[in-house]
Amino acid sequence: MIPAMPASATTTARRASSAVLRFGRTAAMGTVAALILVAGVWASWGTAQHVMLTKGRESGTVRVTRCGEDTCSGPYAPVSQGSTARDRVVVAHTAGVRLGQTYSVIVKPGTDEVVRSGPAGILYAWAPLGGALLLASVVVAGGLRRTRAAWVLAGAGVALLTGAFVTL
Repeated sequence: MIPAMPASATTTARRASSAVLRFGRTAAMGTVAALILVAGVWASWGTAQHVMLTKGRESGTVRVTRCGEDTCSGPYAPVSQGSTARDRVVVAHTAGVRLGQTYSVIVKPGTDEVVRSGPAGILYAWAPLGGALLLASVVVAGGLRRTRAAWVLAGAGVALLTGAFVTL
């Protein structure tokens, strides 16, 4: 301590610098958690929009006849009005797609790609958000020191991923 400076001035300066650092940590970790969640929604929305907003989209069924490493394909039979039959459409090869099975699907506009519809398709489409919720929970618990909020985020992520796993 400098002899000319009173003790109360150094304590005030320490409190102020501590408050600034605490605010900086909170702002940085809050931004990181928000970016993780936005990235999860962004990754999920590419598929989820087709599954959730089905009005005006072609819907039908696909019978899987051939599977590769990343995709499966088969003939498409239309169910909705205005949809046309196709000899071959492509669906992502996941743990829930098996050779010889028939699945209800939605056709992505302008392509021959289809995504699963119904509860299984919705939960599978939002699976990237489930992973983002789990990752954000770690940031919220460690960086923001908000353990209750972190448990809520982690619980939502686990529920979403478990639901997707069970329905597929």
